[in-house]
Amino acid sequence: MLHMPRIRSLETRHAHLEERIAQEGARPRPDDGILTRLKREKLQLKEEMERLKRPN
Repeated sequence: MLHMPRIRSLETRHAHLEERIAQEGARPRPDDGILTRLKREKLQLKEEMERLKRPN
């Protein structure tokens, strides 16, 4: 697959965002704005990965 290096990079970033979301959510008073931004970015990465995995 031509896009594998890009997909792996996106998967790494996606996992990192997942960790940051968990850390923010575990705080006594999580910042809703930060959580929203992180979740939106994570979703965008997931959508891009799915797009790259689709056959032409």
